[in-house]
Amino acid sequence: MTTSELDTLLATADAWAAADPDPHTAEELRALTRHVRDGDASAAVSEQDLRDRFSGPLAFGTAGLRAALGAGPNRMNRVVVRRAAAGVAAHAIALAAGAYAPRAVVGFDARHNSRIFAEETAAIFTAAGIETFLMPRELPTPLLAYAVRALDCEVGIMVTASHNPPQDNGYKVYLGGRAVEEDARGVQIVAPHDAGIAAHIAAVGTIDLAPDGWTILPETIESDYVDAVSALADPAGTARDLRIVLTPLHGVGGRTALAVFSAAGFGDVTIVERQAEPDPDFPTVAFPNPEEPGALDLALETAAEIGADLVIANDPDADRVALAAREPSSGEWRMLRGDEVGTLLGLHLATRLGSADRKGAADGVAAGRDVFANSIVSSRLLGRIAAVSGIDHTQTLTGFKWIARVHDLSFGYEEALGYCVAPGLVRDKDGISAGLLLAELAAATKAGGRTLFDLLDDAFLVHGLHASDQLSVRVGSLGLLGAMMNRLRENPPSSFAGSPVSVAEDLAEGSAHLPPTDGLLYLTHDETRVIIRPSGTEPKLKCYLEVVEPVGSAAELGDAKDAARARLEAVRRDVGEALGL
Repeated sequence: MTTSELDTLLATADAWAAADPDPHTAEELRALTRHVRDGDASAAVSEQDLRDRFSGPLAFGTAGLRAALGAGPNRMNRVVVRRAAAGVAAHAIALAAGAYAPRAVVGFDARHNSRIFAEETAAIFTAAGIETFLMPRELPTPLLAYAVRALDCEVGIMVTASHNPPQDNGYKVYLGGRAVEEDARGVQIVAPHDAGIAAHIAAVGTIDLAPDGWTILPETIESDYVDAVSALADPAGTARDLRIVLTPLHGVGGRTALAVFSAAGFGDVTIVERQAEPDPDFPTVAFPNPEEPGALDLALETAAEIGADLVIANDPDADRVALAAREPSSGEWRMLRGDEVGTLLGLHLATRLGSADRKGAADGVAAGRDVFANSIVSSRLLGRIAAVSGIDHTQTLTGFKWIARVHDLSFGYEEALGYCVAPGLVRDKDGISAGLLLAELAAATKAGGRTLFDLLDDAFLVHGLHASDQLSVRVGSLGLLGAMMNRLRENPPSSFAGSPVSVAEDLAEGSAHLPPTDGLLYLTHDETRVIIRPSGTEPKLKCYLEVVEPVGSAAELGDAKDAARARLEAVRRDVGEALGL
């Protein structure tokens, strides 16, 4: 960087600090500029930090905003959030085009700065003439998604970084009410709304914040959600003998989840004490994501101590759920993969829908159309379960912004622990309602003298053993991802685990069923599937692997599982070789 460029950068940082409404981030910038000007031992690091913070505005996409907290346009802070709120308000007003007055609801979790980001959003919406409701306190993301529909709002904002590290925060946007069609009400935004909001953000001038005028919702918004979700439990299902360990991983879902379980009749629930209360620093976990190694250690210790039947874990904003149970063959606790949980919920809901259809037919009521959906990187087993149950099935791009807007959706999931079991209530992934139905299934299975693993084996006997795995390749920069994808396009693999590739699709070209997305899909003669795509939020290439092993009888299951593991390992090696690893 030349002296002139450095002077410009320092002047830009000085101007930002002078206008920053947050004294903490303003001082953060001043400290960095002092180090650079003084030329002390940290000058080079401080200069690099400043360059990154001012490398450009934080991009607003279909995931909204998500980044590390800090000063500068490429971080999450009050200046960036104010501009985002003003842009969302302008977009909502443009969609209304004078035909109605938009309404909005704003929620927030317990992360650093979440409350102030939410309060200032409410003040900006109100100043723009939008009737605005603010959640009464830190509450889960599914409750915000519920409120968008329950309050018939055109806009929903959730301030959360979900399961990201503690230094991050984020800003999710939902549309609803009169702003979008029925299937999109209460769903996270997709194109062209992301581009529309980004354009409005770029055009933001003076931002007004109203001193008051928004409505703080009563606590009954949570109890309304609890009543609605607890009612999902089958009233005819009396099995409730289940000892559950629950952890919210220092997030905001613990109180709400306990209330739901209690209202549905599950009284034997032990919450992991050291992780029960919201804590934005997540002190007992290296990474507050139930998928990460070690995240469930305290929950599993508690389960072993009390002789639990099931461990249920929510991520910090409770939109995802993980499940662990004791495997009969080994007696060891094991966390189920996301596809395994999706299979269990699919089996459970297919049975419940079948019972409802039979009752409707007996009552002379025509059965409605039901649709199951999952992302293209999730297991194909759900489609086979749907087919034998007379349920339609469709696949979508990755992300609940796609899954949740499927017409006539009855159940949707993605392998990254996201499940939508009640689209009429929450048209998004919801780890609390999914956790309840998993508890219901586990209790009924226990009452019949069987386990959840037995149910999975039953499905494998009917449809073949579907086994999945992932390979993630982290790189130094987002730019390297394009080079790796180009390498695959120019030199496509011809086989995986010895089975020739029979189908190779470039997902960037789109199809009649899927919009274009950067990704490659391969199918082999023996039904092995490999999908490779860049992460949308990190410098990481994600590879999704699935093999299908035929099973003739229960006696063959053990050998089939060994064979599937061996094939997956061979596929991993071949994917790594194709990527030049």
